[in-house]
Amino acid sequence: MADWSRIDALPSPKLLDLFEHEPDRVSRLTCDVAGIHFDWSKTHLTGDAIAAFAALAADTGLAARRDALFGGEHVNVTEDRPVLHTAERGEGQVDAVALAKRFHARMRQLIDAIEGGALGAVRHILHVGIGGSALGPDLIVDALGRDEQRYDVAIVSNVDGVALEDAMARFDPAATLLVIASKTFTTTETILNATSALQWMTEHGVADPYGRVIALTAAPDKAVEWGVDETRVLPFGEGVGGRYSLWSSIGFPAALALGWGAFEELLEGAAEMDRHFRLTPLEANAPALAAFADLYYTQVRGAETRATFAYDQRLRLLPPYLQQLEMESNGKGVTVAGAAVGRPTAPITWGGVGTDAQHAVFQLLHQGTHLVPVEFVAAIEPGDTLTDEHHRQLLLNAFAQGAALMAGKQVDDPARSYAGDRPSSTILLDDLTPRTLGALIAFYEHRVFVNGTLLGINSFDQFGVELGKEMAKAAGSGGEFDASTADLIRRAGLD
Repeated sequence: MADWSRIDALPSPKLLDLFEHEPDRVSRLTCDVAGIHFDWSKTHLTGDAIAAFAALAADTGLAARRDALFGGEHVNVTEDRPVLHTAERGEGQVDAVALAKRFHARMRQLIDAIEGGALGAVRHILHVGIGGSALGPDLIVDALGRDEQRYDVAIVSNVDGVALEDAMARFDPAATLLVIASKTFTTTETILNATSALQWMTEHGVADPYGRVIALTAAPDKAVEWGVDETRVLPFGEGVGGRYSLWSSIGFPAALALGWGAFEELLEGAAEMDRHFRLTPLEANAPALAAFADLYYTQVRGAETRATFAYDQRLRLLPPYLQQLEMESNGKGVTVAGAAVGRPTAPITWGGVGTDAQHAVFQLLHQGTHLVPVEFVAAIEPGDTLTDEHHRQLLLNAFAQGAALMAGKQVDDPARSYAGDRPSSTILLDDLTPRTLGALIAFYEHRVFVNGTLLGINSFDQFGVELGKEMAKAAGSGGEFDASTADLIRRAGLD
């Protein structure tokens, strides 16, 4: 059983005191990987804290579990399957890597065929999926597609018809490629959206709407049964979890919209982070250090949330992407053995885009009563072509906010005082490119894995999302509910 006593006994030093007494603090608590600079010097991590977490890592078998992950062992114990998303970018068990390469080759062949006109004129990509089948592609296309995007792309996840209608209003149905992304090909929201999209095509005179459908799934037989031509089904392995699947055929709309070369660079950036995570000692290992800071604040300081602010408009979808990755992975209450964890697990992940967030939520961060570790994400190279002053002000705001959270300010008027000693970390990309974005996302994946391993939980199942789905189906078929729910169903005319 893991021994948390050293962690629980860690002190709570002041950040300014740490900087005063540790002249090498910045060099010790920063590292550079794949064109990304990571800085945890404004957190309360100390040498003693890192040593305590390293001991916990040894106690929980982090190194062996990491090897098992990359080795294709069944680390997803509750579902008795391997976890193979790293194989999609070439790092992992040999057979899984070979299979991923075959699937990627099939993706590229289909992309070449589409670009060659095999499916007729294609100007628009309508991608329907939900959860990991939408969040990853949406993040990639939105972040990287402003300059290089070769097709109009709409990624629709919400079953609310307004979302689908907004996309269809922009597109010519005769020039639209419908991409259906569903691991099981039974996801209710996705199948309903796909069915409505096909109806839209039919109503607008598309003679063979099914001929313009691509399926991305781990259940190819179900896609064919649904009506998709088997030559247009792009499979991925059962061991690739939904929220880890953008590296697989789920990334098809990004590969098509951005070009295969950009998709390959995305994979290589992620693989570079994989190699760093596998081979670097914990005291200089970016995902491990990030997880140590996470656990320090949840376990020692009682922080219930963590905020990520993207000081780059192109990364505006990063916070919602991280919400699923972190809370669906580690929002668990039992260990891999089925026992109660007995301590906090995943914090509530939230965030926004700077500098907008400074005028919305930073009041609470600076002067509120909650301790919220903050993460700033920015890029040195600008994403715009305006005067340098825009990007200069953006970065200065990001860096100054971290400094202000730590330093605070004491004046005679309590309403104008800042307590300070509020932690932050900074992730600074040299430039936002497919390589650095791939590495950044892989960093977050491995950070989640380290957190889960040290807590003794399985980061790769998500049974907590099932009950609500089951009850929604029951509601649609006249199931019995509590008085409040039954009244709401009646008032909405759904009974």
